[in-house]
Amino acid sequence: MAVIQGWNGETVMPKSCVECRSGELLNLPFSMAFQPIVDVRTHQVFAHEALVRGPAGEAAGSVLSAIDSSNRYAFDQQCRVKAIELAASLYNENGDVALSINFMPNAVYEPRACIRLTLAAATRARFPTKNIIFEFTENEQLDTAHLFNILRTYRDLGFKTAIDDFGAGYAGLALLAEFQPDIAKLDMALIRGIDTDDARQKLVKHTIAMLHDLGVTPLCEGIETLGELQTLQDMGVNLMQGYWIARPTFEALAQPRPEALFQSH
Repeated sequence: MAVIQGWNGETVMPKSCVECRSGELLNLPFSMAFQPIVDVRTHQVFAHEALVRGPAGEAAGSVLSAIDSSNRYAFDQQCRVKAIELAASLYNENGDVALSINFMPNAVYEPRACIRLTLAAATRARFPTKNIIFEFTENEQLDTAHLFNILRTYRDLGFKTAIDDFGAGYAGLALLAEFQPDIAKLDMALIRGIDTDDARQKLVKHTIAMLHDLGVTPLCEGIETLGELQTLQDMGVNLMQGYWIARPTFEALAQPRPEALFQSH
C-alpha cells in the first residue's frame, strides 16, 4: 500500500485511507434496494444489482447529493459493506446468484488496500467473493491507468467486473481495447424504443457482435416493453434488466414478473 513520509520520517497514512478506516463514523444514513438481472433464456435471476436508497427508501439522489470529496472514500466503502451484508441476509445460502455493486473508481486510492473492508464484510457474511460483480460507469472522466489497475486487481482477486452505461461515456471503445470486463451494460439510451428504431437496431446489433467477439457478455438495461425485450433477444442478448422485468425493491429481492419472462421467445 502506498504511504506518505512525514517531515520527520514517520509514516503517514494517506487521508483517503484514514477516511476509509473510519467509514463506520460516516454520518450519512442510507440503505439499498435490489433489482434483478435476468437470463431470459433460462428465466432465472442471474444477479441482483444493489442500488443506493435513503434509510426509508428515498430516491438515490437524496443520498448522493450529500457526497463530496470529504466523505467520498468512506461512502464508497460503506456502500460495498451494506450491499454485501443486506444481500447475505436475503439470498438463498446455497444459491449461485451474483451481486452487482457499483463503485467509484475515483474513490479507490489503492485497489488492494481499499478492498480490505469489502473482503472482511464478505467473510463475515459468508458471501462468496466469486459471486460479486463490481460495475463502474464510464460517463465519469477517469484516469484510465488507475482504472485499469483497479479492474485487473479485482479480476486477480476473483471478482467479476462490468462497465455500466456502455456507449454513452468518455472512454467507450478505447477503454474496451485496453481491458475487456466480464460484462458490458449497454446504456438505456440505446435501448429505448429499439424495437421500432432502425438506427438503434443497427448500432446495438453490431455492438453486441463486437462484445461477443471480445469475450464480453452484453447486458441490456432499461427494458421497459415486451417489444424491446424480444428485439434484443433476437440479437443474441440473454442478460436483461429493467422495469418491464422487475422494479427495484427496497431492502428485499424483487422477483421477475412471470408474464414478462414467459412472453420472451
